Amino acid sequence: MPGMVLFGRRWAIASDDLVFPGFFELSLRVVWWIGILTLYLMHRGKLDCAGGTLLSSYLIVLLVLLAVIICTVSAIVCVSMKGTICNPGPRKSMSKLLYLRLALFLPEMVWASLGSAWIADDVQCDRTVVNGVIATVIISWIIIISTVVTIIIVFDPLGGKMAPYPSSGPNHLDSHESSQLLNGLKTAATSVWETRIKFLCCCVGKDDHTRVAFSSTAELFSTYFSDTDLVPSDIAAGLTLLHQQQDSIRNSQEPEGVIGHSPGPPQEADLDAELANCHHYMQFAAAAYGWPLYIYRNPFTGLCKIGGDCCRSRTTEYDLVGGDQLHCHFGSILHTTGLQYRDFIHISFHDKVYELPFLVALDHRKESVVVAVRGTMSLQDILTDLSAENETLNLECGVQDCSAHKGISQAARYVYQRLVNDGILSQAFSIAPEYRLVVVGHSLGAGAAALLAIMLRSAYPQVRCYAFSPPRGLLSKSLYEYSKNFIVSLVLGKDVIPRLSVTNLEDLKKRILRVIAHCNKPKDHPPGGRRCFREVLAFCCSVQCQVVTRITIQQNTHWSQDVDRPYAPRPDEGLGQRGVGQGRLRLLPSPRRLERGHGVTGAHAKCSRTTDRHFCC
Repeated sequence: MPGMVLFGRRWAIASDDLVFPGFFELSLRVVWWIGILTLYLMHRGKLDCAGGTLLSSYLIVLLVLLAVIICTVSAIVCVSMKGTICNPGPRKSMSKLLYLRLALFLPEMVWASLGSAWIADDVQCDRTVVNGVIATVIISWIIIISTVVTIIIVFDPLGGKMAPYPSSGPNHLDSHESSQLLNGLKTAATSVWETRIKFLCCCVGKDDHTRVAFSSTAELFSTYFSDTDLVPSDIAAGLTLLHQQQDSIRNSQEPEGVIGHSPGPPQEADLDAELANCHHYMQFAAAAYGWPLYIYRNPFTGLCKIGGDCCRSRTTEYDLVGGDQLHCHFGSILHTTGLQYRDFIHISFHDKVYELPFLVALDHRKESVVVAVRGTMSLQDILTDLSAENETLNLECGVQDCSAHKGISQAARYVYQRLVNDGILSQAFSIAPEYRLVVVGHSLGAGAAALLAIMLRSAYPQVRCYAFSPPRGLLSKSLYEYSKNFIVSLVLGKDVIPRLSVTNLEDLKKRILRVIAHCNKPKDHPPGGRRCFREVLAFCCSVQCQVVTRITIQQNTHWSQDVDRPYAPRPDEGLGQRGVGQGRLRLLPSPRRLERGHGVTGAHAKCSRTTDRHFCC
């Protein structure tokens, strides 16, 4: 940090990132040099064949070239180990060493080409010498190709337009000049990110919704990374340091007291009823994923159970729309829910950006019409997730400031139009007019289900929603207050999705910058050494909770800070305001056992004094 500047442009690699790559190349070249030297000393008396003089000269020059390269790489490794993450001053000679190292690739390529030509001539010399030269040529080309691939990987498309940051320490992160420069590059950065996303999602399609999602996602990423000069290794080091800091704080503090509430009989009954409902309707949320999740949950018997349905045609018995392996999907839905063919009103596996698969079924056991919306399972769904702008909703609920996550609200509107305009709900209630409406979903589907329930509330006042692991940052505060009486969210332990939001990621970035700026150790000696993916999960679940994993039942807690107001505080609410949620359900090691305890629910157990209020998920 910051990224190196070579040939007048910034690269996505820092001067302290070359320790381990350089050490690997150094080890390889030392072994290679020793091997060539041994080969030459042991077989130089056998080089009296035709072309032997040329071969001897080839090996001598190669030994000298390798020695120079070894010295250069050793210097690069030594210089790369100097300084700290935010203090690249001791590494200011790195650019000159890299220019020298790149210049040495020219004679190396020439010599590798001469070796290839010599092999092609089929010179009749000692077989051991010939095999040694062949191995030398192969290793040379492997290193050259690997270097070219590495250069492509660390190439920054915006590097030619971005001026280097000063190396005066952490104060440069908030400098006025840097902010102006980054704002001027916003359009270019968005264009680059959009090109990257289109390349990664080249098979998604090119309709209007997809183009909007590409632009929205590119805007999100360009805005998030526009005001920093971080390379990937900086982020990895920052996550490791941050996790170490949190572990140190947690181990050094005494646990704070936890306020316990003993629920009365009515609340006990509500808790038991909601737990039973969540257990029941979770099967519908899982069924909406179709056969992939069913096979995952039943790896040994799943394929045998639904294999017959995959080859069977029953399109006249139910309304099945869009997608591939339709009958496999339907077979898995039947086995997951335990319903009959005639119980399904509509099943759609039509999957596009802002358009989610869903199913509608009659649940005679609970006397309800169930609408289950599928969660993230495709690139189209990921683009829907990443369309994270704030969108104002036109709802007939008498609530001001009706805003929500754009991508999820668009998906909920699509399902709403299908249900209402296509008469799907009318058909269901014509069969069972006394049933109530229940909307369920998991992850992305949970967010869409929550918004769908709000949209259907005016026409179906008794609607109930069960959202399993809904995404954070879904609703504005006013919609949260409006919906908490008919939407129940269930979060399992430290699940990252209900805690992942633009607000949290912004705070994560600032904490990474802060911890890196105060780090006085080089990047190649980070404390700890845990996997970076675990660091992300650890931060997003940075609230200090009890060790035991819990299932938390809470009444609509998927309101987070408004995306356009990232630092708005959360409502200071007591446990009684959450409706169901004054007991604790503990998931024990033995399967299918749940134990109730009294106290604060799940992730709401307590927040450390060092944790900001808006991180108490």
